[in-house]
Amino acid sequence: MARVVQTELDSGERVISERLPHVRSTAIGYWIGAGSRDESDAHAGVSHFIEHLLFKGSSRYSALEIAEIFDELGGELNAATSREHTVVYSRVPDNRVSTALEVMGDMVFSPELDDLDSEREVVLEEIAMYEDAPQDLVHDLLGEADFGGDPLGRRVIGSAEVISTVTRRSLRAYHRTRYTPGNIVVAAAGSIDHDALVALVCQAVEARSHPAAPRMRVRPLLGTVPKPARRFQRKDTEQYHVCLGAPGVSRSDPRRFAASLLDAILGGSASSRLFQEIREKRGLAYSVYSFLSQYADTGEVGFYVGTREENLVEALTIACDEVADIAAGNLAERELVRAKENLKGRMLLSMESTSARMQRIGRSLLTDTEILSLERMIAEVEAVEIGSVCELAAELLASERLSAAGIGPSEERFLEALERVTPALAAAA
Repeated sequence: MARVVQTELDSGERVISERLPHVRSTAIGYWIGAGSRDESDAHAGVSHFIEHLLFKGSSRYSALEIAEIFDELGGELNAATSREHTVVYSRVPDNRVSTALEVMGDMVFSPELDDLDSEREVVLEEIAMYEDAPQDLVHDLLGEADFGGDPLGRRVIGSAEVISTVTRRSLRAYHRTRYTPGNIVVAAAGSIDHDALVALVCQAVEARSHPAAPRMRVRPLLGTVPKPARRFQRKDTEQYHVCLGAPGVSRSDPRRFAASLLDAILGGSASSRLFQEIREKRGLAYSVYSFLSQYADTGEVGFYVGTREENLVEALTIACDEVADIAAGNLAERELVRAKENLKGRMLLSMESTSARMQRIGRSLLTDTEILSLERMIAEVEAVEIGSVCELAAELLASERLSAAGIGPSEERFLEALERVTPALAAAA
């Protein structure tokens, strides 16, 4: 039976593992408490840029050597940056864990942060690619509308202006303050012995020359929630890409299970209301869905639709009508049962992945979130009642709370569509 074990080292690093004796692989992650909400406006995108540079060479390994080593391990190596963390992760055969940890630790703690110009160009190309993907970009516009000037409203990838000018000195200063042992969790799941993992991490700590640093101070949380707002970016697209949403619940909020069920019912699956009413029954959109994000102190909830101009008003009207219908208490028992079974099934299937298990325990420990057993999570899902889902829809997705973001050829058409569903927002300056 899998068991989660954790240890805090004298250096401040925390190590957590979950042993799965029936597999021969191990998923490993270095979780760093450095994300886009930790940046100032002048350093927007630095967390993501450093994530790229970790692969460009460390004190002991060149970029080519890092790539060759993981190819020889038969493993995977990647990284990701979010609003609240950066993670470097891999999956390797269980007899290659020590090598993987050694290389990953050097990448995380001792990157050269060289070769800035070539990788700067790579990130600028990534930003340009992102600008050409309105179905993704519109979510960041909604973040700006939902969270205003707070760093949570800033996009993770950063701005071309900052990436074009940031210096190696600035990058080193940011790395020095955020990539400290007390701000890092080493997580592993799969064929791994916890004591052996701790011993390997301790060896890496002893090999590092710089002294241990205290755990990072708690980041400032979101203050007053801004008033609903709208954002629009004109682009010569064939479709209008629109998001409506609002601040949601935090990752520790007891209502998060009801929020996940609301998401599944509204637009999170093929049988959801938005997918059935807008796509399947009326053919008004190819892509339509709801979404849910959770952070330390807040969250984000909403829905997206991509459609042609002639369908925009009808599609948004139907979406808002479905939200209002759930908020009014019109939710059938069979809908809730289906959503519960869907959510429980996805939870169960994720437990078959060593990578998913590593991500669950690593993220939870880094963010000081309680790690619930599968049985406890299923019990929490089963305990949600219809009234709780409907009340949450009424609270979170009330018309007066909604912000809106759009990308398309004409802001006038966008505002005309908003006028039909959120008149006050459409009329706001």
